[in-house]
Amino acid sequence: MVNMMFWVLTHDQRLLMWANRRPSHRGLNLWLSRWLGTITHIGGATFTLTTALLIALVGSGSWSTAGWQCLAATAISHIPVAIVKRKFSRLRPYQALASVNACKKPLCDSSFPSGHTTAIFAWLMPWLLVDAALLPLLLPIAILLGVSVAWSRMYLGLHYPSDVAVGAILGSSTSLLISASWSFF
Repeated sequence: MVNMMFWVLTHDQRLLMWANRRPSHRGLNLWLSRWLGTITHIGGATFTLTTALLIALVGSGSWSTAGWQCLAATAISHIPVAIVKRKFSRLRPYQALASVNACKKPLCDSSFPSGHTTAIFAWLMPWLLVDAALLPLLLPIAILLGVSVAWSRMYLGLHYPSDVAVGAILGSSTSLLISASWSFF
């Protein structure tokens, strides 16, 4: 067990340093920093909860239902996030590693798991289930949004890869459970 934890921590830090690096080309660096610095907020509570509620209220049919499912999944998925963050108290990468690039206003609470990644994946899943005919259109957009938010959390020095991986699993699984059991409510 100790060997496995050492392996995970070593590889987690290596992957973080790779995801956190800045491109040497000034233009690419500027574009990437702007994109990831902006897209990260889409995984925040304000965006995910507000858009879910708005679509639930003004949408019709399956879109309204998906909005309510997004709202429920995002809210419910943050219960285990809050519990785990208190239990594990993992320092954020910028706090633990001297060479990590950090954003201007870094968060100070526990790193594990990523709440932004949890929220974006909880928010995304019901939209993918709205209409099977729209799945080929929505899936690439969902992948781009989900991966961009998760990557931004590492790029900004706020989370390790394991933080975002657990957040993605937690958000997706909560959302799928909510969507699957929705007809029982």
